[in-house]
Amino acid sequence: MSKQLDLLDIQGNVVRAYGRYNFPFARYVFLNIRDAKRGRAFVGAVTEEVTTGVRWDDGPNPIKKPPSTVNIGFAYQGLKELEVPRASLIGFPMEFVMGMKKRKDILGDDGPSAPQHWDPIWRDNRETDRHKDVHIWISINGQSHLDVQRRYEWLQQLVHHSAGGVAILTGHRGDNNTEHLPFQDVHAVFENGKPTSKEHFGYTDGIGDPVFEGLPGKPERVVGRGKQMRDGKWSPLATGEFILGHRDEADEYPTAPSPQLLSRNGTFMVYRKLHENVGSFNALLDRAGASFPGGRELLAAKFVGRWRDNGAPLVSAPDAKSKAEWDEKFAQANQAERDRMLSGFTYDDDMQGAKCPFSSHMRRINPRASLESTPGAFNTPGALANRRRVIRRGLPYGEVKDTTRDDGNHGIVIMMLNASIQRQFEFVQQQWINYGNDFNASNDKEIILGNHCPMQQSKAVIEADPDSDAPPFFLTNIPRLVETRGGDYFFIPSMTALRMIAQGIVDPT
Repeated sequence: MSKQLDLLDIQGNVVRAYGRYNFPFARYVFLNIRDAKRGRAFVGAVTEEVTTGVRWDDGPNPIKKPPSTVNIGFAYQGLKELEVPRASLIGFPMEFVMGMKKRKDILGDDGPSAPQHWDPIWRDNRETDRHKDVHIWISINGQSHLDVQRRYEWLQQLVHHSAGGVAILTGHRGDNNTEHLPFQDVHAVFENGKPTSKEHFGYTDGIGDPVFEGLPGKPERVVGRGKQMRDGKWSPLATGEFILGHRDEADEYPTAPSPQLLSRNGTFMVYRKLHENVGSFNALLDRAGASFPGGRELLAAKFVGRWRDNGAPLVSAPDAKSKAEWDEKFAQANQAERDRMLSGFTYDDDMQGAKCPFSSHMRRINPRASLESTPGAFNTPGALANRRRVIRRGLPYGEVKDTTRDDGNHGIVIMMLNASIQRQFEFVQQQWINYGNDFNASNDKEIILGNHCPMQQSKAVIEADPDSDAPPFFLTNIPRLVETRGGDYFFIPSMTALRMIAQGIVDPT
């Protein structure tokens, strides 16, 4: 991790998961640009308050942690409306230009996840009225709901002062079937008045985000979160897998628009609002858990690859006895050791999937080195997975008011950061979540996020120990547990690029 990044030039949400820094509340606001010149002035005003990646409360002259943070990104059409030169616009990758809605077939957004079922802000944009098109994303994270509200009121004032240059878009769904909210509120799931790292299915979330070169933090964080080396050690991933203008795992620079000052230290963000069918999830657990060896809670762990209560990985705690031993050790460990226990594992002793199934969420999202069928075939054991990693951000939204029902306003807003939307997010979504061939699982989908269709009787195999006489367990008739409710692709510029865009001085020549 000797490589140093210019954290003052990189937006804070790229290098920091705010939820881990006591920001359990957030609000996502989307705007439409009505006038290019006034729109650029608005961007300039926001840029003055954008939170960078510089570390808080660190060094001889520490920067105090703010009560709220601000970050900004742009859809392709937003950059076009701000009059970024065409010579720069044509350098953006095609998937970003097209946007998420037009990539629905690749992403498996069909059936109840199809765009016609999305929130109005995503469902009705662009095709019907350019004034409904999402151009700008602004994220406000706060240490309290009041901190978020105060920052939102500041944003409203900037919109007002733009004199019609920009407008906040409505169309977010809320409670009681409302569809015209002007923002998407999210917040941590609270238990006994305290924020947790849970999501609405009950799993501990936000574990194991990738560590890459130049990322601030303690060196030991790389264990299990970087890339696995031949000698068993771990190294940070290449910066260019996540941030433009830096070399990636292929020792190349990721595709990016010109000039370099526009793209360097920026990244691409995938914003997806996902509704969680809690009733169907619990019904599936009850139905299948009644006959699953080990019971309902172990089966829930098999769905994801981690136990729900504290995130213990199945490869380290594959049954109730080993889980109890793991829990005792975890309770006595310091934070560094806990991080290692949660992330510092491999699938080397579970190549048959007997502990962590091949259709589990964790194994599909990050297979680590388990896809290397011929030992020594690549420079690093996880070469086939190292180029598919994504940084995850976001928080749950809504509250589950009836655990037996699927309707309601609850789920998670997930934001994934990567240097290549197509090579990273879209590949994982299409090939590893909605298709199982790379895992020798034929058409079996990932259990939690797969676009399961009742007409095709979706199934998954829960593998058994090959050294035992126990047969595999077949999980059948899997309902769609997660439904897409909208989203799009955004470019998250560096601070340098933000100032260039605001001043209208992007020069690709």
